[in-house]
Amino acid sequence: MRLTKNFWLNEFNCNDGTVVPNHLLDNVKNLSMDLQVLRDYFDSPIKINSAYRHELYNSTIGGSKNSQHILAKAADIVVVGVSANEVANKIEELMNNHTITNGGLGRYNNFTHIDIREYPARWDFRK
Repeated sequence: MRLTKNFWLNEFNCNDGTVVPNHLLDNVKNLSMDLQVLRDYFDSPIKINSAYRHELYNSTIGGSKNSQHILAKAADIVVVGVSANEVANKIEELMNNHTITNGGLGRYNNFTHIDIREYPARWDFRK
């Protein structure tokens, strides 16, 4: 199922192959709209490393018990040809000016976490 111009539902499935449950589809749709804004800005494909995770999978990989991934509200992404730092900086700008949901933003060395939680959250795990 196409969610936006450039994103399909299957891109948000759990990495173990579990599909996003129907009751979480609205979350994925909202997340994909924010990702589409980012995709349009950079005019470059976005690779989703991890999006929805069911609780067992999330626990197995050491994810937080309160992870937004469990609610299908989060994605760990790489924008092709753009550094993770530049991606995070642009997300921060778009969140601050209310172009996209002012939710979670996690900075990592090789990817960026974005989520649509109901409140701002920021962390930096770069080394």
